[in-house]
Amino acid sequence: MNEGGSDQKRVAITGAGSGLGRELALCYAQAGWRVAVTDIQTGRARRVAGEVNDAGGQGIAQTLDTRRDEDYAQLNERLQESWGGLDVWVNNAGVAASGTVADTSVEDWEWMLQINLMGMVRGCRAALPMLRASRGHLINIASFAAIANAPGMASYNVAKAGVLALSETLRGEEYDHGVGVTVACPAFFASNLLESFRSQSPHHTTMVQKLMESSGVTAAQVADDIFTAAADGEFLVISHRTARWQYRLKRVSPESFFKAVLKSTRSFRKS
Repeated sequence: MNEGGSDQKRVAITGAGSGLGRELALCYAQAGWRVAVTDIQTGRARRVAGEVNDAGGQGIAQTLDTRRDEDYAQLNERLQESWGGLDVWVNNAGVAASGTVADTSVEDWEWMLQINLMGMVRGCRAALPMLRASRGHLINIASFAAIANAPGMASYNVAKAGVLALSETLRGEEYDHGVGVTVACPAFFASNLLESFRSQSPHHTTMVQKLMESSGVTAAQVADDIFTAAADGEFLVISHRTARWQYRLKRVSPESFFKAVLKSTRSFRKS
């Protein structure tokens, strides 16, 4: 059974039950898309699917843990049966943590990499057959941490840098298949990031909270930037103006960028 009109575009978003994923779901809904809202928390997925319907889209909810291949298989089966495929896939679900290479436990490293990196790999592998068929678009949500690599965020930096490398690799591999790739590297913005945040330092948690609250960029603005960039076929999205200048500085003068990072993270490193 194919639900909705055949000309209605189709998108699936992981971790769409809150935060940036929810805002992306609403962006696509407002453009009239069919939106598969997936989240590890079923209740959240259902709530946002309802908001998608209210916003002018057509929402369905699906429980999905990005560590479980069987969850991806069930989602794919439903998308094929209900919609006949997919046009855009967004790998958004993720967690955050602070800690140095020396102090972060192997357990926390594995937790971070399984969700933030291998979850993306699983999502890409699940999405590619459908995106190749539709000549669609893949969106991966990384972070400016993938570029800045600030001290004290070791496992998060490594996972998000892996997402950036994964996206660059896929951009070339999928070019001849007609699949576009966009990777988003936003800096801090207000979200529910701290719900699952792991840190051995309460000071780190407080600092991250302050950075999110003072960023001046909202989740809705980041979502709109990503939606527009993907529609225009752009690869790299850096929403924050300051972060864009920092990105340019790192490319032109890596040592100057490194010194700036050391200066800006002094209190974070000493806590």
